[in-house]
Amino acid sequence: MTPAGTEPAPGRRDRKKRRTRATLAEAALRLVAERGLAQVTVEEISEAADVSPRTFFNYFACKDEALVGDHAGDAKRLVARLAAVPPEVPVLTALRAALDEVIDEVRAERELWCLRMDVVARNPALLPRLLAGNAEAERAIVEVVAARVGVDPDHGYPALVTAVTGAALRTAMARWAARPDQPDLAALVDEAFAALAAGLPPPGKS
Repeated sequence: MTPAGTEPAPGRRDRKKRRTRATLAEAALRLVAERGLAQVTVEEISEAADVSPRTFFNYFACKDEALVGDHAGDAKRLVARLAAVPPEVPVLTALRAALDEVIDEVRAERELWCLRMDVVARNPALLPRLLAGNAEAERAIVEVVAARVGVDPDHGYPALVTAVTGAALRTAMARWAARPDQPDLAALVDEAFAALAAGLPPPGKS
């Protein structure tokens, strides 16, 4: 039986879908990094991934969506993991624990994740879609944080906690991506969350 608040382990069909989605995203990123956003078509992405354009559109509404990541899916998994953390655990600690799988996925696909950062940075036209995806994911997390602390979703606290922890995660990821000699990603995320929990004291004054 699956514990309450967690997702069942994906079956063969779901694993195949995730692999196909990941293959399409990787093909799109590599082609756009090589040629530029305007020079790559859905047909070329599909050919590189060895699927039909029809299959592409089963996973993505357009080329840009394949490039910026699966925010809805990521948010759904994060919300399920957060809901599974015991309610007595403080909210910052619970959010950090819920991020373990995200950290593992990013660490395992460092090259691809860095490539996505580079493609978005060099193609500002992708930013509105990226920001919209981030906003959608944050709304889902705000809902579960609000339920966790016992306030309405429109209360300022859940939105603030979601925003600052998201910023902490992105800062840690950017530091990790910028220098190959940086410590492990999990250690950088821990450092960022510890700074939040301490009230963001200046370095050396905690």
